[in-house]
Amino acid sequence: MVDHLKTRRRVLSFNGVDPLKLFGPRDAHLALVERYFPGVVVVRGDDIILNGTNEQLDRLTSFFREAIDIARGGRALSEQDIGYILKTNHDTLEKDVTPSVEFAGLERDVIVSTRKGLSISPRTPGQKRYVDAIRTHDIVFGIGPAGTGKTYLAVASAVAALRMGAIERIFLVRPVVEAGESLGFLPGDFQAKLDPYVRPIVDALADMLTVDRTSKLMENGTIEIAPLAYMRGRTLNDAYVILDEAQNTTEMQMKMFLTRLGRNARAIVNGDVTQVDLDPPSRSGLVAAQKILKNVDGIAFVTLTQDDVVRHRLVQRIINAFEARDRDEQKS
Repeated sequence: MVDHLKTRRRVLSFNGVDPLKLFGPRDAHLALVERYFPGVVVVRGDDIILNGTNEQLDRLTSFFREAIDIARGGRALSEQDIGYILKTNHDTLEKDVTPSVEFAGLERDVIVSTRKGLSISPRTPGQKRYVDAIRTHDIVFGIGPAGTGKTYLAVASAVAALRMGAIERIFLVRPVVEAGESLGFLPGDFQAKLDPYVRPIVDALADMLTVDRTSKLMENGTIEIAPLAYMRGRTLNDAYVILDEAQNTTEMQMKMFLTRLGRNARAIVNGDVTQVDLDPPSRSGLVAAQKILKNVDGIAFVTLTQDDVVRHRLVQRIINAFEARDRDEQKS
């Protein structure tokens, strides 16, 4: 309970910032703030009025200054953004350290622009670490749950390299693991059968290059999308090679894929080790690679978590619920 004799008052101005971007619809973000940091927050005009102890004021001030900086840059803060800033500020103050990544500066790290002129940037510090690893390592493993941007940011990095002339081709590869239905019984020709497996990659490319441009680059071979089995025996030069859904590769397939790299080639390997469709799951080449390659120079492993989920706010909660269930089962 707050000792009113020790409470203080502090006023922060958000003049020039759209209140909707800062506070969300019906000031929903303020309710989230109250869950993390006790204290009284009142919005009046262009001012945020804080009441609380010195410690509470320091925490609230740190949070609101960062949120204001982001909103002033034109970004409409989401519930996930607010939660990440709150958690970062809370953990930072608890440990008395400086954040390794300034959340407000993430949007300035533009990877590439979409066909609509929108900038693609990392949205969380975890995504920032992933993008930085792609820029500095020849082989990067991005491991984490659905919705953390693994595929989208990998494709964005490859498109950026292609636009700059740093590479000549992009290879986008996925293992075709049948879950419940045989690929051979799906309707259409081979490309139609393959389409459901590569649709997320095609959608990401179309978002950045337009549908027509993507189709032309695929027709002339600049961009190739294929099942993992089609990589056997090939040497890939001057290219970005992205292996998606890598948890569904076997150890032998993973070795085959990584040894396809030729001159001026880079590989990005993405997957979620909690979503293995192989039987048994222990056969996963991604799981094996984590153990075998963890100390190899030039290879980076980046782990993304539920804090890096940038889909609908409920996705993060769903992941948390399943993880809690798994922990309970392991204890019993």
